[in-house]
Amino acid sequence: MRFVFVMDPLERLSPDKDTSFGFILAALARGHDCMHALIGELEREAGRGSAAVTAVVRPIEHREDTLALGAPRRLELATVDAVFLRKDPPFDARYAYATQLLDGLRSTTLVLNDPRGLRDANEKIYALEFPRWTPRTLISSSPERIHAFVASVGGRAVIKPLSGAGGFGVMAVRGDDTNARAIVEYLTNEGRELAEIQEFIPEVSEGDKRVLVLDGAVLGAILRVPAKGELRANIHVGGSVLPTELTARERELVADVGQRLQKDGLYFVGLDLIGGYLTEVNVTSPTGIRELSRFLDRDVSDDVIQWVERKAQCH
Repeated sequence: MRFVFVMDPLERLSPDKDTSFGFILAALARGHDCMHALIGELEREAGRGSAAVTAVVRPIEHREDTLALGAPRRLELATVDAVFLRKDPPFDARYAYATQLLDGLRSTTLVLNDPRGLRDANEKIYALEFPRWTPRTLISSSPERIHAFVASVGGRAVIKPLSGAGGFGVMAVRGDDTNARAIVEYLTNEGRELAEIQEFIPEVSEGDKRVLVLDGAVLGAILRVPAKGELRANIHVGGSVLPTELTARERELVADVGQRLQKDGLYFVGLDLIGGYLTEVNVTSPTGIRELSRFLDRDVSDDVIQWVERKAQCH
């Protein structure tokens, strides 16, 4: 098969940590042709009865411990079997435009994840579609409403920018902190931009679980534990990674949420759980499969590629 990976430049990848790297290696090992494209190299042309989605692609080769790119050429994406949209956040206007361009492939080519699903699923707001499983949460631009919410959940909460990723901009807010108003004003741009505020979950000190989900079913989970004195457990800000298992409640949560993920074409997803609560639904470029593979002593990326093979044949 032929796969195109629309993503960031390869030199930004970490071979040990990047899930996209794992997907590419697994696909190459299974004999597939893999190509790389930048999000800015997508084009869509239509008129007078014809239409095409194209990209400048470069063949990917595995050389020793790295990936190398061949000569560029423009390719019509309807001629490939699957497109992996793996551009890292933020979800900005350029990303939104890319999903609209890729909508032109809906009848011909599997796109992972579905472009419409990506547009509809802000990684913070989308979690609120599942109120049974989420902690108390408010999305607001009003500093007054946010401070009242902090008071209503016991005077301690966590605030996040809606467009952030990887723990960027995540801060603790306490009602008795003299910096609380400055933090809220900063993250809401003095009341002009929406932010997310969630009740503080004490179990965050034990870590958050990243649950990888494929077509609504659990692939596996890792536990990300924050460094001492740190609120965030994200790997790139110093969080350590440990093997973990899901509780009965967490499996029920994934089964429930997974049905909606399938419906929305969100095939490969990373759910973030703290204390048995769903805090985020990562859909743009979920990570964690390299760490999960090491804990399970097998390449979990291969499971994803085998699923893509079957799904692409039915598309």
